[in-house]
Amino acid sequence: MKRLLGALVLSLLFITPAGAQEKLHAAVAANFISPFKELVESFRQQTGIEVEATYTSTGQLYTQIIHGAPYDLFLAADQERPELLYKEGRAEKPFVYATGQVVFWAKQPELCGARDWREVLAAPGLQKVAVANPKTAPYGAAAMAALKQAGMADKIAGKIVYAQNIAQSFQYAATGSVNGGFCALSAALTTEGKKGCHFLIPEAPPIVQSACLLKRTAKRPAAEKFIQFLAAPEATAVKKKYGYK
Repeated sequence: MKRLLGALVLSLLFITPAGAQEKLHAAVAANFISPFKELVESFRQQTGIEVEATYTSTGQLYTQIIHGAPYDLFLAADQERPELLYKEGRAEKPFVYATGQVVFWAKQPELCGARDWREVLAAPGLQKVAVANPKTAPYGAAAMAALKQAGMADKIAGKIVYAQNIAQSFQYAATGSVNGGFCALSAALTTEGKKGCHFLIPEAPPIVQSACLLKRTAKRPAAEKFIQFLAAPEATAVKKKYGYK
């Protein structure tokens, strides 16, 4: 009897938690890297379900999806592309998971002393400015819209260095490849981002970000759990920490 009880205890100790063998694959807009990493770790601890992400621009992710990339979830940096997937019959109805904003970020002390983002762009020492490709990156499109509204697009056109996505724009600025860059507020609030300074851009439209469950997924129950988790108070707190509304 004792031997049987001992074997039972050992078997219980090594039972695999529900969902532990599952792994979701998510296509995630590059602005959301830092909060997403925190969110998936917390989700894994709670459910045993892992979430593996591919981070790049929303436009590039959309192209990958329509060409058959095996994602379960799509977290975009706009509302347009998830809505397109929904209309095309490739996704369930999209939902808004965050609203972000573009900022101008720099690390050089002489730039950080400016009063606002316009003054930074007019500084004599500013030679190169990073902007995410506006054709594929919604944050890049928002930056260009702000430049046009402020009447500065033509003035700095020769200084712009286009990045593939908004995370790369921040990387260019953080490594000194450019003097500064248009970045997501979330990047400015990271440990690396706090080594520099950022300027809010009132002229830039808020970036409403939608997500959707892709119909091709074979892991619907796990994916739906993650969608529910995205709206939980814990997830909301993480998003708020990185400047999302």
